[in-house]
Amino acid sequence: MTDAIGIIGLGNAGGSVAKGLDGKAPLIGFDLSAERIDAVKDLGITCVGSPAEVAARAKRIILSLPKPEASVAVVTDILAAGHRPDIVIETSTVTPQTAIQCHDLCKAEGVGFVDAAIAGGVASMVAAKITFFLGGSDGDIAKARPVLDLLAEQIFELGPVGAGMGVKVVNNGVMHAVMVVLIEAFAMSTKLGVPVQTMVDVLNREEGLMRPLVHRVQERMQQGAYSGGMSVSNARKDSVLALQTAQNLGVPLFATLASHTPYEIAQATGMGDKDYASLAELWEQWSDLSFKQKDGG
Repeated sequence: MTDAIGIIGLGNAGGSVAKGLDGKAPLIGFDLSAERIDAVKDLGITCVGSPAEVAARAKRIILSLPKPEASVAVVTDILAAGHRPDIVIETSTVTPQTAIQCHDLCKAEGVGFVDAAIAGGVASMVAAKITFFLGGSDGDIAKARPVLDLLAEQIFELGPVGAGMGVKVVNNGVMHAVMVVLIEAFAMSTKLGVPVQTMVDVLNREEGLMRPLVHRVQERMQQGAYSGGMSVSNARKDSVLALQTAQNLGVPLFATLASHTPYEIAQATGMGDKDYASLAELWEQWSDLSFKQKDGG
């Protein structure tokens, strides 16, 4: 029989992961909420009274917990009880530092640990079509993959522990910031009398939302190639026009207004003739990093 998989945390995510695993392996579960336990009672999962009891019955454990402190507490409890699972798979949304902290606790006791951040919603979890952002050592990933492969449509192996959560945090940050920019944009276009769907169609083109990612980040930032193209000066001018239009329409801007500041800085520091992707050079200076792709990278 396939070894049991433990799931600690049976909320929206953990319960959905349990559904995705149902029938594929014996499942041992725990949650503080009786209501959440009741919600998975029709699955082939045996619920026990504590995280330590899960670890006593399952060598492969998935964490799906509501906050970083909970992950640290659960890992600490499991180890303090003397249990040594083969692998702990962190799928809760935590900071990279929390993942590293849990990994260090596990490593000191000879327990494998990976952070396997989940990208996507409940439907993909239930359907076992999850995209995972995975961080961990080669040995720990080898222990985790048989479990993750039961749930995954795609797995990005990103580097050491913390990389998986870090990429999720960055990805979510982009999505949430872009959402504000889009709301501001659609407020402006709606005030101009443009139907929402029409603006969706305008942005949903190769020359729309994808252009900064593909033609600026991928083609210019990675190469450090900033000659020619749409200049900082022209991009700054367009940004000014957007701000003026919003003011005339009575539409408040927050994210779009903040994004204008780097154009002013770049213009003032002599970068006006470079492609506007060269704003990346400001962050290279401020953050002491390089976006340029290394040879063979």
